Amino acid sequence: MAGRGKPVAGRCRVGHGFRVTRSDTAFVPGRALARLLYEEAVRPILAEEHPGMPHAAALLGAGSEVLGFDTARSTDHDWGPRLLLFLTPQDVTAHGARLHRVLAERLPKHVRGWPTHFRQVDERVGHLEPTDGPVEHRVLVLDPGSWSTGHLGFDATSAEPTVRDWLAVPQQRLAEITEGEVFHDGLSTLTTVRARLAWYPDQVWRYLVACQWQRISQEEAFVGRCAEAGDDLGSAVVAGRLVRDLMRLSLLLERRYAPYGKWLGSAFGQLAVAEALTPSLRGALAATEYHRREKHLCDAYSTVATLHNETGLTSPPATTCRPYHGRPYQVLFAERFANATAETVTDPQLRTLPRIGNVDQWADSTDLLGAQELGRAVVDALP
Repeated sequence: MAGRGKPVAGRCRVGHGFRVTRSDTAFVPGRALARLLYEEAVRPILAEEHPGMPHAAALLGAGSEVLGFDTARSTDHDWGPRLLLFLTPQDVTAHGARLHRVLAERLPKHVRGWPTHFRQVDERVGHLEPTDGPVEHRVLVLDPGSWSTGHLGFDATSAEPTVRDWLAVPQQRLAEITEGEVFHDGLSTLTTVRARLAWYPDQVWRYLVACQWQRISQEEAFVGRCAEAGDDLGSAVVAGRLVRDLMRLSLLLERRYAPYGKWLGSAFGQLAVAEALTPSLRGALAATEYHRREKHLCDAYSTVATLHNETGLTSPPATTCRPYHGRPYQVLFAERFANATAETVTDPQLRTLPRIGNVDQWADSTDLLGAQELGRAVVDALP
């Protein structure tokens, strides 16, 4: 996609800094922009400065563009021509700092009309701006093992993850590695890591599916009980929680890592089950009367239960709703699916754990999920 000339430097206030607006510059998805940066600039510079040096280049880690969900709105901060450049640990030590400086001097000022210069507003946020001097670029020179350890909490380059590794890492982090794009892997390391992390081992998957059904079983009757007690708002809140859990369960059943909240709906919308399930989920959220809310939820339960049975994980439990014991609320009795799936878990470590799942099945605090050591400490404290 061709650029449209030099960007117009209009200014508008953002937080405690300025950013440059580029309404006349054609949007290029971040993955494509990163590939262009590598192929047209970084690779030729590296070949000239260090001919034959083994390296890998990729767009992985945080950022909406890594998952392919970026739009023109994403361009206002922490977005632009950027990538990760991986070298061996020895080459990072010997050449990393100088290579960073060389790239600052020699990278083009723009890629398809988008500046390569990031003006740092604070310790977290950077805005694209044109510059006449060296660019403050975001071509990060790293070694794969150190980056993996920092991003995941374990070194996926050296060995298969353990059961507790899998439970301690948020699904968002796994998506940021497996759904990003690799432009070159002369080290072969990224290919190995992405294969190792492509999806949960079968036993871990079964355990997580059982735990997700368990979450649903704990609250499915509350929609009716809240409404019966005159708390329609509480009933709607519980319904919203159940909709979220059904979406995350659908992602698990279709073997796709769930991203964090901003992109949960976007990722869910790409599932095969989404077309059939979305009307029921929307109906449950939009309903202002309990019985309609319950009807939509029961339709959603049935659809996800059918998806579960199609996986062959368990013998197929019935997918229809029924009264909750002697009460009039209609529920799936989701613990039937939780129990059936848990019975197929034979791994001795997983069989002894409570049905709480991995870190983002029992916590959704951004600060906790962003602090790998905290989640790991909780997982390591489990029996």
